[in-house]
Amino acid sequence: MSPLSRSELILNPDGSIYHLKLLPGDIAPLVITVGDMERVAQVSRYFDTIEMKKGNREFLTHTGSLSGKRISVISTGIGTDNIDIILGELDALHNIDFTTRRTRAEKIQLSIVRIGTSGALQPWIDVDSFVLGETAVGLDGLMHFYHSQGFRDDPLEKAIVAQLELHGKQIHPYAVACDAGLAEAFRSDGILSGTGVTSPGFYGPQGRELRLAPRLMDLEKLASFDFNGQKLTHMEMETAGIYGLAKLLGHRAVSLNAILANRPKGEFSRQAARTVDALIQYALECLMADQKV
Repeated sequence: MSPLSRSELILNPDGSIYHLKLLPGDIAPLVITVGDMERVAQVSRYFDTIEMKKGNREFLTHTGSLSGKRISVISTGIGTDNIDIILGELDALHNIDFTTRRTRAEKIQLSIVRIGTSGALQPWIDVDSFVLGETAVGLDGLMHFYHSQGFRDDPLEKAIVAQLELHGKQIHPYAVACDAGLAEAFRSDGILSGTGVTSPGFYGPQGRELRLAPRLMDLEKLASFDFNGQKLTHMEMETAGIYGLAKLLGHRAVSLNAILANRPKGEFSRQAARTVDALIQYALECLMADQKV
């Protein structure tokens, strides 16, 4: 393989990767992603030590240790377009030699845990509860730019197109599962499991109406979807991109969701900050308890 050109692997003058402004060694193989920059400190305040804090644009990174495990937390901003940057550059930091600009022969597998917020699509999912995304259905176009057919859930994708009547509407959903082994670390009676929808927007693409009426997203159809007993449980804006790129790059990923809204009931959490903090603590406790992570 030829060395990557300066226009493909873009490095800053200090040798750091272009968007994240991180150097190889700055980031741990165990990575927590959060959308909000302020949530980075909410996570890292539970670390035993913090060795590094770096930020650029909406991407803020803290790396430290907890119970002897080196761990990083990074903000992604909102949307799968940012996820494309985050996953690509995190992988490059571990698996590309920045001096030779060539892929390393020995690959490092990352464990990526998204701690995010979400809105429930089913009335029986309570506000302030937690949901682990077993599968994510992307309504954005990210995976169509990569050779992703080998790991996608084609029957589920076809069922979504049929039941949501998406034929001819320029939406081609992709469905990707989480890493089953990594997900095991978080299973308990305190967290539900479900199939999430990753949307390319917050208002119209999620069926919300302020002054513009949505054309495609019908909440009743989303809630009534049923494929051999599999329901769509929640909606957010990053998970499908994380799962897809993690599969392509050989990493492990799982998404944990704090349910702040129940869309069918029109409810929103009255203690959102407390619920997110509880999910952070839950995730860290599970990670520290699992010796395989």
